[in-house]
Amino acid sequence: MTTEPADRSVAVLDGLVDLTVVVPAYNEEARLGPTLDAISAYLDDGDGDGWGEWEIVVADDGSTDRTGEIAELAAASDPRVRVVTSPRNRGKGHALRQGVIASRGRRVLVTDADLAAPIEELDALDKALGEGHTAAIGSRATPGATITRHQHYLRELLGRTGNFLIRATAVPGIKDTQCGFKLFDGDRARAAFGAARLDGFGIDIEILMHFRRSGWPVAEVPVRWSHQEGSKIRPFDYLRVLAELVTLRARLVTLRARSASKADFLMAALFLFLSVVLYAARWVSPAHRYLPGSMQDQNQWEWFFAVTADNVRHLHNPLFTTLQGFPDGVNLMANTAMLGLSIPLAPLTWAFGPAVALNVAMTGGLAATAFAWYRLILKRLVRNRGAAATGALLATFAPPMISHAQAHPNFVVLFMIPLIIDRALRLCEGGRVVRDGVVLGLFTAYQIFLGEEPLLLAALGMLLFALAHAVVRRDVAKAAWRPLLRGMGIAAAVALPLVAFPLYWQFAGPQSYKSVLHGDNAGNSPLALLSFAQNSLAGTEERAAALSLNPTEQNAFYGWPLAVLAFAIAVRLWRNTAVKALAFTVFAAALLSLGPRFRIPLTDVVLPGPWALLAHRPLFESVIESRVAMVCAPALGMLLALALDRLPKLDARRRFVGIAVVAAALLPIVPAPLRAVERTDVPAFIADGTWRRYVGPGESLVPVPLPDPGNAEALHWQTAAGLGFHLPGGYFNGPYGPDHVGIYGAAPRWTSNLLRDIRYSGRAPEITDAWRAQARRDLAYWHAGVLVLAPQQNDTLLRKTVDQLVGENGVWTGGVWVWDLSSLQGGS
Repeated sequence: MTTEPADRSVAVLDGLVDLTVVVPAYNEEARLGPTLDAISAYLDDGDGDGWGEWEIVVADDGSTDRTGEIAELAAASDPRVRVVTSPRNRGKGHALRQGVIASRGRRVLVTDADLAAPIEELDALDKALGEGHTAAIGSRATPGATITRHQHYLRELLGRTGNFLIRATAVPGIKDTQCGFKLFDGDRARAAFGAARLDGFGIDIEILMHFRRSGWPVAEVPVRWSHQEGSKIRPFDYLRVLAELVTLRARLVTLRARSASKADFLMAALFLFLSVVLYAARWVSPAHRYLPGSMQDQNQWEWFFAVTADNVRHLHNPLFTTLQGFPDGVNLMANTAMLGLSIPLAPLTWAFGPAVALNVAMTGGLAATAFAWYRLILKRLVRNRGAAATGALLATFAPPMISHAQAHPNFVVLFMIPLIIDRALRLCEGGRVVRDGVVLGLFTAYQIFLGEEPLLLAALGMLLFALAHAVVRRDVAKAAWRPLLRGMGIAAAVALPLVAFPLYWQFAGPQSYKSVLHGDNAGNSPLALLSFAQNSLAGTEERAAALSLNPTEQNAFYGWPLAVLAFAIAVRLWRNTAVKALAFTVFAAALLSLGPRFRIPLTDVVLPGPWALLAHRPLFESVIESRVAMVCAPALGMLLALALDRLPKLDARRRFVGIAVVAAALLPIVPAPLRAVERTDVPAFIADGTWRRYVGPGESLVPVPLPDPGNAEALHWQTAAGLGFHLPGGYFNGPYGPDHVGIYGAAPRWTSNLLRDIRYSGRAPEITDAWRAQARRDLAYWHAGVLVLAPQQNDTLLRKTVDQLVGENGVWTGGVWVWDLSSLQGGS
């Protein structure tokens, strides 16, 4: 055996060395000595300078022959040789773990004691490490490998079978995991072997799985290899490796599940925390706080939850009620009552009231939506959880979503949409078409009871994405369309029986209507796409109001920095098919949201918009076209996630610049917590039940003026009174005229128009006998038991007008003016 002068050998004992060679040994007395001589000679390279400072660690695995004695003699003659021993034989894995943990090399080579792969092959492995890999493993199965002497054909067959199973279940892409010649980065090797648990031959797989899981690149290098007689591998060992493979796989699944569960739990907690912060001002006292940005929608939605819970409690038809719009009633299926949430939350409504139930639905629904987008993005687009979470946050908390978060839970509780998208993508893959079709049908049916318009917009966005993707990847489209259509047919067959009657009731039942008119053009201005919403950090109320219908319909407002960033991402990642399809989806949805015609900013030029092709089509005729821009939110979130997923691969400087650019684009649209104010108190006349003395069976309580979309506080009175009385008028969608055109509120009557006009204008006409006669007819039609006037704008003029209409003066009681009409009978 070649030895070195003592001074050189001692010099490497106190710190790191350049290379450690770990040789596991069990009963290797016949070949351990020659193997150590060959390794030492090669590393010294004749003059001692070839591999710098090195050491050999012999890991004696409880040998029963002279292996330990030979190793100790070698160590005594050369301090660069060290020995670690085990009191009993535990397996190659245990020996390797002991040897690598004891190593001090910047690089660590593990090699079998038989040197089936000659030590000279170390050069090839070292070259691969020098090219940036963290491990270079010798391979007998890659092109360029040379096998000078084969094993018995049965052993080769068993080995190939094992390698196939290993590639399929543990480390796909690596053709030969079991060649006993591997070079590692030292620190990573010590970390991986220190974490390893297997004691047998399966440790090679475990280590490679650790490197893969950690994102450490591994190179498979062809080597010369020659079978050596005296192998310690017995037929039983192949079964043991397979058993260890099963153990590894099970452990990996468990580890991933625990890791994913922990990460997912943290993400869900983050989304819930942000949702609570958004609604914090209302959570302080849900029953006594009101979001002024919702206008009258909070009153409306609390009423929806209250009336649904009441219908469930009394086993009434959940699709209809006469509590509003009395005596005609309200078609709840034709309104956004969100039966998919308001029915399951009925016990919460009974226990804590509709304000708490609505808060839970909106806060929890927003968090659930963010989590659903996060899971979809993580599953389909990126591997980085931070990137997926950022994309999900943009999809859920984008300015248009926050605008609707003030008033429209049906447009923020969208957790089913990502699930529907994922199921449609599964159908495209052509796997379990029947199962996925059934699930898609169930998901779609449930979403119909959460919100039909969001489902329609989601379908439009999916169609835009699919068209763009099909143009770019016709091969994928060709393979996907048959299973997709088949699955959609199955989904329709599942969904239709579940929703057929509710949809019939919606479109043909009592108080159904054809469409809701929103004016000739409710589209976005191009400037709205680049401006900031009033609830964004960079937004102002005045600017946003000038570019939107109202605070709850700021359906664009992504801001010019995000638009610039999205354009830059699309250009930089244009080769990515998903990027092309997402970019087209964003552009097309933004263009459609401009409406049937739009004006070029700062000019008088008006151009036709593509929405004109859809504006008068069934279903689309009731859509507020500016809402199509909401489709951009998840598409932009996915583009952002794809870009962020690439940042960890960049150097530190470019990674910092990338994060700074993204932050600069998102910071201006970060939403401020929604503002809440003290709620107007319910008059004592209602709150203490005094109204019961005035309203008999079959009669209604008539607020002055009647409740409508501009003033729906009476709905709050009604919910506070436990839905004990009926209301004419109200805030809902219902029919008007012989054509059943959809309008907001009840069909107007002479008296309701009169009282409304006085409230808003402060002017009253001369009350004549004709007005009094019409008032008697209207009050009889409403089955009015009492007229109630609360303090409000122009209330003095309203009181005098009502005095003249009914022929008697009102009485002040319980904080309101009251006219007892219980003696009025009849109708017209």
